[in-house]
Amino acid sequence: MASDDGSVGRNDDCPCGSGLKYKRCCMNKAKEGANNDLAELYLRNYRIKLKTAHDIAGIKIAGRLVVDTLHKVEEIVKPGITTNDINRFVHDYTVKNGAVPAPLNYRGFPKSVCTSVNEVICHGIPSDRVLKEGDIVNVDVTSILNGYYADANMTFFVGECGSDAHKIVDVARESLKRGLGMVKPDNTIGDIGWAIQEYAEGVGCSVVREFIGHGIGKVFHEPPDVPHFGRRGSGITMVPGMVFTVEPMVNIGKRFLRVLEDEWTAVTRDGSLSAQFEQTIVVTEYGYESLTPYDL
Repeated sequence: MASDDGSVGRNDDCPCGSGLKYKRCCMNKAKEGANNDLAELYLRNYRIKLKTAHDIAGIKIAGRLVVDTLHKVEEIVKPGITTNDINRFVHDYTVKNGAVPAPLNYRGFPKSVCTSVNEVICHGIPSDRVLKEGDIVNVDVTSILNGYYADANMTFFVGECGSDAHKIVDVARESLKRGLGMVKPDNTIGDIGWAIQEYAEGVGCSVVREFIGHGIGKVFHEPPDVPHFGRRGSGITMVPGMVFTVEPMVNIGKRFLRVLEDEWTAVTRDGSLSAQFEQTIVVTEYGYESLTPYDL
């Protein structure tokens, strides 16, 4: 029976006359129609492709491999290995598991993973650089599995590290956590950056502005852009089905950077330490789900 205001409750008989409860019949069809309208709106207005359940399942499978790869990298990171050793491991493990390392040859990038040591903010190219006691290294893994991309990174300690290294790694990890905490329908992309900037600058660190999070799915980088700084309430409103990365890069010194002659490696201009953590997430009906989950 319809309510006094004429609306149909989920446990009422469906008004279509099927004999089923509304929740078992046209309620789902109504939701699907609304979702289709929203998908068309976001594609038309923002070029954002809201992901289907099938897409999300595919990204999640790729995400499991990415996180598994990162955990195995953590086991081999120690003084004396080179960043090329990390690259070889990531490449071989990715291929062994039926996937493709997305960074390799992407816009000319020459290796299968990004390894960013100490003052390197991002896009560090693996080389014969030997990791030393007290270094920190960010390892950024993106895998393509069955046509779907997943992207995540972690910053690791190399042996025993000093107080600055511990501070910046802890702040970068917490910055990601704070940013993810803002992900839910009706919040905006700007809320994510606001939460990160408010926290990181509040503890005396700085947030890199030149590199940001991004949409991802069957393409490595797609809309929306996800800045890690900004004003609360600004930007695109988040809706279920949006899939993107959140990946704040945080410096213990000033936020300014320079890019080296290889046209990839970004370093802090003042030589200070930088750290980063990243996950790929999907906006759900009530919040978010990480498709590359690991503890923060």
